[in-house]
Amino acid sequence: MVRVPGLMRPSGAVRARETDESHRVSTPLELFFDLCFVVAVGQAGRELAHAVGAGEVGHGLASYAAVFFAVWWPWMNYSWFATAFDPDDIPFRLATFVQIAGSLVIAAAVPRAFEHGDFHLMVVGYVVVRLAFCSQWLRVHRDNPELRGTAARWGSGVLVIQALWVALQFVHAPVDFDLGFGLLAAAEIAVPYWAGRARPIPFHPHHIAERYGLFTLIVLGETVSAATVAVQEATVAQDDLKELLALAFGGLLIVFAAWWLYFAHEMGDLLARQHSPFVWGYGHYFVFASAAAIGAGMEVGAAWTTGNDHISARLAAAAVTVPTAVFYLAVWLFQARYFKRGYAQALMPANAAVVLLCTLAGGYAVILAGLCCAAGVAAGVYAATRPVESRGQTVE
Repeated sequence: MVRVPGLMRPSGAVRARETDESHRVSTPLELFFDLCFVVAVGQAGRELAHAVGAGEVGHGLASYAAVFFAVWWPWMNYSWFATAFDPDDIPFRLATFVQIAGSLVIAAAVPRAFEHGDFHLMVVGYVVVRLAFCSQWLRVHRDNPELRGTAARWGSGVLVIQALWVALQFVHAPVDFDLGFGLLAAAEIAVPYWAGRARPIPFHPHHIAERYGLFTLIVLGETVSAATVAVQEATVAQDDLKELLALAFGGLLIVFAAWWLYFAHEMGDLLARQHSPFVWGYGHYFVFASAAAIGAGMEVGAAWTTGNDHISARLAAAAVTVPTAVFYLAVWLFQARYFKRGYAQALMPANAAVVLLCTLAGGYAVILAGLCCAAGVAAGVYAATRPVESRGQTVE
């Protein structure tokens, strides 16, 4: 008989996986899931660029924060569920495909959310994703007596909140809608912690670190893609390419430095030592959102060089420097600082401050910020290769 992967077990028990399982890596289904979800990330970045280019900074940032939550939160929940269970049978795959379909509805709804403040279609996609996720907890409840309290809390919590998301669509006052959105987002974030109080779900630290790392990598790739398209379009309308080339080179340095800094340390070992990884996992909202916003900022900068966006040079520069600084601070706060000693501990926050100061350079802010990022990486490498003095003794 020819063995077809995934079809030899049409349906089976959903058992918790071993936390020290060897050779645990991301599956092709998980990677496919990531690539589909990043479509919505790209849409959010493009709409943010349009809003900033039109001078609607406050509206753009608020919409971006809400849209990115609708993408990040289902992705994170799926990743933690898969690292704990992932039976890779037909019901699990079908539930994953439903979640992917919901993510594409979210992506299609992004322009309406930004331009008209209409989140109805986005909520439809979001609820589809979350209900498919909720169905998996029914299987966990059935097959894991020791985790039934956790499964009941997580599944019922998600189910109730989805009903409230639907009810929120009948609220028409903008202030009441915004308040309701904030409360429901907070409730969503609280569910995993509440469920874990019954019994924490097991997780594979190296697998979850790889999942987050791969999504960071994909988001940075989307940033490069968005910036490349923006620069390419700008070259058609621009005869003097001096500022455009400086923007492109500076943006490339920033993305390269972002990659270097994020992957400078093995996070699986750190997660294995931490009793609760909630802060690290939740903190990646800022890592992912700022990484994608760098690409949006590059789009704003490219449009500014052609004169299509009638905004100030400093605002165009800030569209790149601010998310770059946020990325630096987020990576330092949630992971890099655990590996730093001595003066190296202050390198990344100081570099973030310098990048923000580059905003004052206007049209050449991005190239200066890129050079500062590259210098920061070089300083970090130098610090990492030098011995640390501790109480008069040299510690390697």
